[in-house]
Amino acid sequence: MERRDVVIVGSGPAGAATALGLAARAPELAARSVLLEKARHPRDKTCAGGVIPKGVQLLQHLDVPLAIPQARVDRARVTLPGGAALAIDGNDLCRVVRRRELDALLAWTARDRGVELREEERVTHVARDGAGVRVETSRRTYWTPVVVGADGSGSLVRRALIGASGVTARAVMCDVPVAATSWTGYATGRYEFDFSACATGLRGYRWAFPCVVDAVPHVNVGVYALPPVDGARLRAELALELGLLGAAPVGWQAFPIHAYVGPPRLAAPHALLVGDAAGVDPLMGEGISFALEYGLLAADALCQAHAVGDWSFRGYARTVERGPLGRKLRRLSLATRLFYGPRHRVWFRLAAASRRAQAVGLAWYNGVDGWDRRSALAALAALCARRSL
Repeated sequence: MERRDVVIVGSGPAGAATALGLAARAPELAARSVLLEKARHPRDKTCAGGVIPKGVQLLQHLDVPLAIPQARVDRARVTLPGGAALAIDGNDLCRVVRRRELDALLAWTARDRGVELREEERVTHVARDGAGVRVETSRRTYWTPVVVGADGSGSLVRRALIGASGVTARAVMCDVPVAATSWTGYATGRYEFDFSACATGLRGYRWAFPCVVDAVPHVNVGVYALPPVDGARLRAELALELGLLGAAPVGWQAFPIHAYVGPPRLAAPHALLVGDAAGVDPLMGEGISFALEYGLLAADALCQAHAVGDWSFRGYARTVERGPLGRKLRRLSLATRLFYGPRHRVWFRLAAASRRAQAVGLAWYNGVDGWDRRSALAALAALCARRSL
């Protein structure tokens, strides 16, 4: 049995950010840690790949330039229930990347900074073992005082050591060459969100994002929805969106998203969760920026635990829940109940009524200039100040 001071299960953005945080804060601890990946980078990962400005800022904090192919978004088109549409102009609203390239960049950077990356090693069993955790993989067995669950929506670590919480949303998507569509969003740097299906009971939206696949301009088309929803409804909405874009039906991929809804369970003795395993944005399904932020907080908690020998990780759960990350996720959970609830038309109309409110809301969501770290009262005061100009 191999002993490691930290075992991180999953080398996506959350796991890699945890490893990078350890490498920056405690290089000796990082050198005694291991990052486990069931596949081999670069590996495919089904995801729309939107990195909002907050995510770019967190990558800069980790000293990881976003030096991979990307499509920049500077404007948005939002279709509301009832069919009315809003055009929103901005500046650098999002970067759309391929997850195979982003995840490889992060995992390889963590490896280069001193955290051992072991690929093609699938975790098969996790259990408490004395004053720690036994982690069994397809290759070997580890013992560790703490395991980090960065293993996604269906997290084995969460199920084995912490327990269920949150809600699992569903999404389907496909990539279509721009040349095979009538879509103009790529040329104009625009992404599109269509909430019209909320009027017929879908608790979610359709999207169209510009992206680059093997140096060829594509449009990433998809549908996101919270339960209750079935695969047939998602595929029908995807076909509708493809038709609106003038694209022929193509193969699609489905993926779950573990959303932060209700009181979360983020940690237990000798275990903590990050990223999708912990729970991400329930309103839009965005997870990359949250994964990076979870990882940085987890790295702090791991350093503290090793310093004082307290493996409860109650402090980690409190830091997430009471800090900016937890506050933002709770507000998004509230927005989910409003915009996807029985009075959704009222809330969409209110959101559409004020350009200033839209600008503030977008800045808050994207984390521009620290908006997402402000209190609700401060955001309201800023909005009132803008109205007085």
